[in-house]
Amino acid sequence: MLLSFAAGWLTVALGLASKNAESAGMATVPLIMLPFLSSAFVPADTMGTGVRQFAEYPPFTPIVATLRGLLSGNPSTGDAITAVAWCVGLALLGYVWAVSTFRKRA
Repeated sequence: MLLSFAAGWLTVALGLASKNAESAGMATVPLIMLPFLSSAFVPADTMGTGVRQFAEYPPFTPIVATLRGLLSGNPSTGDAITAVAWCVGLALLGYVWAVSTFRKRA
């Protein structure tokens, strides 16, 4: 739920910052690509150096690790705290950006 909330505010901010509907749709493409650059599909240890360094720190890696831990019965507190922190931080960033953009345009 936190990830959906954060993604929702980020997409609202990206939509408000866009000039037209086409650019608003294209602005969300990097958000769609983030899970593919994380350890969601392939373990980060098997990736190349550059991709591995990026895959270890994006928001989806701790979220995926938390979900895997919860589903396997071995949840990691560190991954869960990191995942919640990423989601809250992204939601706050999206909210502040959306409100400031809306006030500038209104």
